[in-house]
Amino acid sequence: MDSSTELIRDFVNTLHKDLHGDEEGLSSPAALAGWLAEHGLLEGGRATARDVARAVELREALRRLLLAHNEVEVETASAWSALDEAARRGRVELRFADGGPRLVPAAAGVSGALGRIAAAVHEAVADGSWLRLKACRAEDCEWAFVDHARNQSRAWCSMRSCGNREKARAFRRRHADGTGARQPV
Repeated sequence: MDSSTELIRDFVNTLHKDLHGDEEGLSSPAALAGWLAEHGLLEGGRATARDVARAVELREALRRLLLAHNEVEVETASAWSALDEAARRGRVELRFADGGPRLVPAAAGVSGALGRIAAAVHEAVADGSWLRLKACRAEDCEWAFVDHARNQSRAWCSMRSCGNREKARAFRRRHADGTGARQPV
């Protein structure tokens, strides 16, 4: 897995949903700046409350696109618009360095960092890993993961947790109606 795929996955997973409540990794300007710096996207910069809102908007747009990769019906037009906006604000440009073309943000600060995440989507599309990035179908999870299955058929982040829970729910639904017939999950 390349670094652009890991970056997108890690960014989407800054919100951790579970049965006990959500844990927001981008809860403040300091938390956003820290996460971006930790991932090599922001050097010595600061973030504002508006930056946090834009980062969360981009993250949730990416989550919708990853849910769509997992055959969940979600609206994606605004998600693509959010990516477009991040690239525009980051002033993402084509550069030729280090032996090949790359998209890099010309903007500094948080706008440049979010532009780098948008550029990572381009890299993932170009290298073929984009469609392998998915978000768990479980509504109380939606954790981003990379589908390494040969036929790209993984639906849940983990069979041990979300997959088993969803299969148990489907079993209870089938038997609650008295038919016991197997329904698609």
